[in-house]
Amino acid sequence: MSLKNLNATIKIPKLLKKNLTNLRINKIYNSFEKYFKIKENFVVAVSGGPDSLALAFLAKIYSLKYKIVSKFFIVDHRLRPESTNEAKLVKNILKKYSINAEILTWYGKKPRKNIQSFARNKRYELLVKRCQKLKINNIILGHHQDDLLENFFIRIFRGSGLKGLISLEIKNRVSNINFLRPLLYQKKEDLVFLSKKVFDFYIKDPSNKDEKFLRIKIRKLIKEFEKSDIDKSKFISTIKNLKSSNSVVDFYIKKNLSENCFFSKKENKIILNNNFFNQPHEIIFRSFSDSIKIIGKRYYSVRGKKLDNVINQIKDDTFFKGTLGGCIIEKVNQTVIITKE
Repeated sequence: MSLKNLNATIKIPKLLKKNLTNLRINKIYNSFEKYFKIKENFVVAVSGGPDSLALAFLAKIYSLKYKIVSKFFIVDHRLRPESTNEAKLVKNILKKYSINAEILTWYGKKPRKNIQSFARNKRYELLVKRCQKLKINNIILGHHQDDLLENFFIRIFRGSGLKGLISLEIKNRVSNINFLRPLLYQKKEDLVFLSKKVFDFYIKDPSNKDEKFLRIKIRKLIKEFEKSDIDKSKFISTIKNLKSSNSVVDFYIKKNLSENCFFSKKENKIILNNNFFNQPHEIIFRSFSDSIKIIGKRYYSVRGKKLDNVINQIKDDTFFKGTLGGCIIEKVNQTVIITKE
């Protein structure tokens, strides 16, 4: 979208408008719009890092252009002493650019292990609750190309299957909420450029250098690849090819869920018939995982080993009753019933 055409459609604040004259920023915006496309109200998750600040700028322009309601939220995890002041600083800087953000705070006891995982889950939980309150079905996240690569290698190190390797997608849907990542094929360096050019500011999270986290070790590994002239774009091509293969599997998962599963929205209950489990293992595994996520209202799937154990027990035993992923799973004769725990 050219600046001329954009201005013909809307009137935008001067501080936002002047940055769109930059050819590099205009190109980034066009890429953002290509992968975003939605014409519904949305929520934007802002952390204060360069990727999320760039996302805030792009999403604001988009919402003005298409006259869509956009809400911006900064999550204060309170995992570091300075986090609250940083959240307030980000809020004040965004306000100068006509981007009004609200701070969501994570209260309560903080974990000592799996800190990043817990923080991510809590962040999504806070955002989903606010979406539900606002009756908005779309959450926009700032994941970019480097995140896509990091996630790919993390899943390789964890022994993930096809779904795990391509789990970071432009669009995921959980509990009637769309998680959208329109920057997924955008380079980190471009987002850093945009944040510096527009805001002359972004927060550097010290945990991004802490090698006790697997993600940081992977990040260092990818940098070593770059130094060795290994082309990152080849990995991106591999991920795209895997996604194409995954679409075939998804077809049969949807078929299994459609033909062998009954969902009672009123009772928040799923009933699986015997034929549900007479499929190839990957189809059963992912169909069952999706069913548990629907009833348990969880963003992330339960661990594969636990899921496999339950599937095997259901197949082998005449009667089974157990819990998994916030659900009660009960086998009665040839039928499996999944209800909220």
